[in-house]
Amino acid sequence: MHEYTSTARVWGLTCPGFPEEVSRARRWTRDILRGSPLAEDAELIVSELSANAILHTASGQQSGSFHLALAVSSQVVALSVTDDGGTRTAPKAEYADQNATHGRGLGMVSAIAHRVVIHDSQAGHTVTAELFTSARSGGHPC
Repeated sequence: MHEYTSTARVWGLTCPGFPEEVSRARRWTRDILRGSPLAEDAELIVSELSANAILHTASGQQSGSFHLALAVSSQVVALSVTDDGGTRTAPKAEYADQNATHGRGLGMVSAIAHRVVIHDSQAGHTVTAELFTSARSGGHPC
C-alpha cells in the first residue's frame, strides 16, 4: 500500500444543542455502521456522549451545538463528540452510588469501549471512544 493511501473513512455531523438531536446522532451513527457488529455499541456510546454534551456544557445553551466525528477502518471504529465547553472541569468517568440518578454515563462508555480518550481545550472537550474490530489482548470483547 502506498504510504499516503488510507482505507479509513471519516464522517462528521454538527448538531444544535437540543435534546431531540441525540436521536438524530444515534440514527446517523446507525446508518453509517449498518451491518457492522459494532453498530449497537457505537449507537449507545454516541447517545451517551451527545446527551452529556447537551446536559453538562455550553452545547446545551441557546445557540450551542456539538460535533460528531466517526472514523471507520478495518481495525477500529472511533467515535468523537466535541462540545462547546463552558465548564471548568473536563469530563471524567465517575462511579456513582447505586441509588444515584446521574453519573454513570461515561463509566458505561468506558466499559463498552476498548479505549476512551478525553481532550480538554479552551474551546471545549472532545471525548473519543474506540471500538476495536477484533478484541486485542487485554481488550474488552465487544
